[in-house]
Amino acid sequence: MKFGHVSIVARDTDRLADFYNAVFGCRDSVPRWTMSGELVSRGNGVPKSEIYAARLSLPGVEGLFLEIFQYRNFLDRPTPAVNQPGYGHMAFEVEDINASINAVIEAGGTRLGEVTDLGSPEAPVLCVYLRDPEGNVIELEQQ
Repeated sequence: MKFGHVSIVARDTDRLADFYNAVFGCRDSVPRWTMSGELVSRGNGVPKSEIYAARLSLPGVEGLFLEIFQYRNFLDRPTPAVNQPGYGHMAFEVEDINASINAVIEAGGTRLGEVTDLGSPEAPVLCVYLRDPEGNVIELEQQ
C-alpha cells in the first residue's frame, strides 16, 4: 500500500489551481478536464455528478499530487476552524517564510496566525498558518 493523493473540493478549480501553481510551484501534470456520467456518480455516490478537475504535481515530491475538484452542484459550508475535526491543513516547507506569506496574501490567501518558532535554539523551525483563497488551511514551515 502507498499514499496516492490529496483532493480538495473547490468553488473555482481554475482559481485555486492557479493559486497553488503561482505560490507553491505546483504544476498541472495533465490538462484540466471534466468528468461526468453514471460511473462517476456510482463511484462517489453523488447523483448526476459533473466535476471539473485539475491535477497538480507537488514540489519536491515524486508521484504524489494535489487534485482539485469543482462539482457542478456543490454543497456549500462555512469556512472550517483550524481545530474542527476533519481535514486540518497542508504544509509546505519554504526557504523564506516571510516572502511566502506575502505571496499567499498577494495571490488571494489570508493570514491566520503569527510566525512562531516551534524548534529549538540549535534548530529553529518557523511555522505559520494561513488560508488559501477558498479558506483551506495551509501551514508554512521554514527550517
